[in-house]
Amino acid sequence: MKKRSVIFFAGILAAIVLFVLTGGFLNKSDAGKSNVSYKEFYEFVEKGYVKSVVIKSDELEFAFNEKDFPEKEKFAGKNQSVRNPHSPVLEEYLLLNNVDVQTEKDSGEIITGILDAVFYIIFFGIIIIAFRKFISPNTFKVVHNTGKKFSDVVGMESLKKDMLQIMDMMKNPAEYKKAGIRMPKGILLEGNPGNGKTLFAKALAGEAKVNFIPAKATDFESMFMAIGPMKVKLLFRKARRRAPCIVFIDEFDGIGTKRNYSGSAIETENTRIVTALLNELDGFEPNKGILVLAATNSVSALDEALIRPGRFDSIVKVPYPDERSLVSLINMYLGTQKLESNITTEWLAAKFKGFSCAKVESVINKSLLIAKEKGRLTVGKEDFELAVKSVNG
Repeated sequence: MKKRSVIFFAGILAAIVLFVLTGGFLNKSDAGKSNVSYKEFYEFVEKGYVKSVVIKSDELEFAFNEKDFPEKEKFAGKNQSVRNPHSPVLEEYLLLNNVDVQTEKDSGEIITGILDAVFYIIFFGIIIIAFRKFISPNTFKVVHNTGKKFSDVVGMESLKKDMLQIMDMMKNPAEYKKAGIRMPKGILLEGNPGNGKTLFAKALAGEAKVNFIPAKATDFESMFMAIGPMKVKLLFRKARRRAPCIVFIDEFDGIGTKRNYSGSAIETENTRIVTALLNELDGFEPNKGILVLAATNSVSALDEALIRPGRFDSIVKVPYPDERSLVSLINMYLGTQKLESNITTEWLAAKFKGFSCAKVESVINKSLLIAKEKGRLTVGKEDFELAVKSVNG
């Protein structure tokens, strides 16, 4: 807890303690009171001698109508009081006898009210802090420069070519709108993990020189119901303000799965998130300069309404790197590292066939570590063999 908060709550507690002590002192200093019996008080009221009554928690404090009261000299200069019987008809009886009635809260009631107020301040403060944590405006950060280009992405040449025109649409939406051409709202990247879907999204934003808002399925998860849909709205609201921009949602199958109306809390929340996505995708015009890129391992797991044309206009397969791409990856990850004379990049490409981009990088890095541990400046076949076994487990 912050220092200011501690001081604030300490001040409240100190005020309460001071109030209690002061109230107690005042209650003990009621000198000069003349207590009468309740029977006498009742008769005084009945005869019209009582002018006003202050109803307190434990007593009734009253004043006589001195003009008509025959015993005014006996009670002169003294406050009159009588024990409060807590009768439900007392106040009505007093009013019927033309007595001015006031009700005074005692210190206990005031303290209870203060404590209730403090409780509600703390309670709602916790709720506000929790909501600020789970729905913070900084939940989805806007990246103005990803630092990546298409040259950093190995392969995907056809996809790069297709994206060139989309990039132009994002920068010049008005021109295409005049021609009756709309920009795609969304593109779905499907492929196994580690093949560069995230890197491609960053490279596209860097190549187009537009804002980039990355998100992943876990960003929409929360221990509170309805937080997920609110985060979806927050994401697209931010995208509209930062247009032109690319919204990238990784692990899309984590939030866009087929809706199931089983009634469970998890399924209900998933349905709400999918519905929120549908509303947001339908809510912005395609020529506003917002492109949604979503990465998934399996399109078949996604809700059909979510991936239909008009929302996600194309589904692009991101396969494992082919032999040509593997050679490029090997050269990129090896850099200036020397290999033994009996190793060629073609041999390594054949060895890495069926590997993802991430796995190729991991195997090469592991082989370099093995060679370094052995104190050699060059990497040999044995190092790569051991690295492959290590990575495969």
